[in-house]
Amino acid sequence: MRIPAALRHQEINSAKLTGLFLKQFIMSKVSEGETVALMSDITTRAEYVQAAFAAADELGANAYELKVNMVPSWTKVGVDTIGETKGIKEALISADIVVALHIPLFTSWLKEVMDTGTRFLMIIDAPDELETLLAPKGLKEAVLHAHKRLSETSKVRVTSSSGTDLTYDCGDYPVMSQWGYSDEPGHFDHWGVGHTHTFPNELSATGTVVFAPGDIVVLPFCRYIQDEVRLDIQDGFIRRIDGGFDAKLMTDWLDDNKLSDDDLDPYAVSHLGWGLNPQARWYNLALNGDAPERSHAAARAFPGNFLFSTGPNTQGGGNRNTKGHYDVPMRDCSVVLDNDLIIEDGHLVDETMIVEREAR
Repeated sequence: MRIPAALRHQEINSAKLTGLFLKQFIMSKVSEGETVALMSDITTRAEYVQAAFAAADELGANAYELKVNMVPSWTKVGVDTIGETKGIKEALISADIVVALHIPLFTSWLKEVMDTGTRFLMIIDAPDELETLLAPKGLKEAVLHAHKRLSETSKVRVTSSSGTDLTYDCGDYPVMSQWGYSDEPGHFDHWGVGHTHTFPNELSATGTVVFAPGDIVVLPFCRYIQDEVRLDIQDGFIRRIDGGFDAKLMTDWLDDNKLSDDDLDPYAVSHLGWGLNPQARWYNLALNGDAPERSHAAARAFPGNFLFSTGPNTQGGGNRNTKGHYDVPMRDCSVVLDNDLIIEDGHLVDETMIVEREAR
């Protein structure tokens, strides 16, 4: 019997948070005299704000908190967290680093602020996950290698023994990568991840994608796939979804986020990529329950997963801002960049992408 998430105890002493935030801020090159803007909302963990203030103070940085009245989440991507509030965007542009204690992704202002050089660090996972998933030595180098490989690729093919056979072209959209800390100007990162992805060229994604039992619907439902889901993809859009209960969940979610009967944006193929963080584990959902803050990073970043998604592409500079977003990290896939196999049956085979796991 699965243990409900609410009954799973936190296994880290909250007093350790300041030390963890200090490690993270050092990796993110927070330094004396810098301005740190903390973006929070009414659901943000108060202890995260306190730990961030303490860590910034220890490093001689200046920190302040901006608490907004919006509550963004993975199921409400694109919620404009700062709305029309005057002065906030200008404040974020003036900051050296924004520590986002909620999800600002796919908002209209995020790219504009990042383009000015402001660093972004998103911290949304549970305390246990922050400790376990803190970027290990070598992760950034592995991710940057994967980033370079994907940037040089024109065609990707993804296959699996379950029946997946998907091809897509890339190069029209930028490759976006995260290594768990934000140490470069204009970089967005998410504490706990370690992955690379891009958006396929428009109309290029074609073939079949099969979700198998054990693949993870990390957005919007945070659950393991229980029965096979088969997607027929043509010209960049899902044209047919076959299967049982999981197929019904997917169809209803995407349909409910249509803006009109002929709106296909929720069914568009969105960002595609793979995970590299050895601290992340596929079984985290089974171990800790289905609370989203236990799976935000872990499910997306475990090594060798292929992350398939649908819906928006504004983060890469596209025009689709639909809330019909579906994220599915898939196990046991093989990924070929042009003619070079980099993942075989869910295992990284490019040795430069493999990072040693640290005991924690």
